[in-house]
Amino acid sequence: MTSGAGLARAQLTIMEPPAKVGAKPGAQIARVPFQFNPNTLALTKSTEWRRKPSRMASQSALPEFVGSGPRSLSLEVFLDATATHDNSVERKVEQLMLACVPTPRSLANKKPASPWIRFEWGTSKTTSFDGVLSSFSVNYSLFDVDGKPLRATCSLAIEEASADAPGQNPTSGSRVARRTHRVVAGDSLPQLAWREYGDATAWRLIAEANGIDDPLVLVPGAELLVPSADEDGAW
Repeated sequence: MTSGAGLARAQLTIMEPPAKVGAKPGAQIARVPFQFNPNTLALTKSTEWRRKPSRMASQSALPEFVGSGPRSLSLEVFLDATATHDNSVERKVEQLMLACVPTPRSLANKKPASPWIRFEWGTSKTTSFDGVLSSFSVNYSLFDVDGKPLRATCSLAIEEASADAPGQNPTSGSRVARRTHRVVAGDSLPQLAWREYGDATAWRLIAEANGIDDPLVLVPGAELLVPSADEDGAW
């Protein structure tokens, strides 16, 4: 584990689940900064193939591509209350476990769903994606005289849950294509519209696709959906 003032700090963003299938995650519930950066990250992605048995003993049938599986990120979070003013690591463990239970808002809407989460660490992109916590475990390794846990290692597995917007799949036959853009400091919708469409006044197309009211105020790190210029015949 590494830590230091000059280092990029890893963190976990916990968000409300999407309001409907295929939508983006909702409002941010909590942002949990890591006390120590992970030593290792394990990223996996799978593909599924289908192969029909061949009657020819010396040959095998050609595989048929079925689909691409989600990314899955596994990591460990080390917690140490002996290096802080906290009396226990339990509060941090409870923060992480928020991602395992339905959110109060989803329960109030009678659509129970656990939060979506995103692991973020500096400029890393392959390990930063919207997903759900598929498994969580904690191993306590040091205790105070009264039994309070002082050190813990939490193991998390995050499974990708983001989905292509309708019509984004190039094999679906749709003529409308979409892509995403991650906001950096200084970005504005007119600037993005100029880069994408050659027309700064086309920012409304991006604003409507992302539910944005102020085109000049964007949150760095946010991911915007950028529709095709000819979507809905708008441009």
